Amino acid sequence: MSERPVLEPTDAHPITVTPTGRHVTVLVNGEIVADTDDALTLQESTYPAVQYIPGRDVVAARLRRSDTTTYCPYKGEASYYHVVTEAGATVDDAVWAYQNPYPAVAQIAGHVAFYPDKAAITVA
Repeated sequence: MSERPVLEPTDAHPITVTPTGRHVTVLVNGEIVADTDDALTLQESTYPAVQYIPGRDVVAARLRRSDTTTYCPYKGEASYYHVVTEAGATVDDAVWAYQNPYPAVAQIAGHVAFYPDKAAITVA
């Protein structure tokens, strides 16, 4: 098994994590699944900014662990979750989290992020 590369952010591939400083609400199928004033904004290179929500501000009862994992050489290994709405609908792999993020993005530990095509993310 080969070692996975671990990359540090650079001027060519910058990554910043900053407090969002605004209220963030996440709805899936019209149901609130996250609501916080403590989100972090992760901006990676030219990708769209991502809101990372503290786990305490997510409706944990709506999340079901998925078998899906991915690897980012800048952030580490991500685990995925399905959202199961109160109405019983399942939205597959709508949420991801880095349980042990690399030091460059250590602030996102204990936070989750939602795919914008699977959830309505409002920053107000």
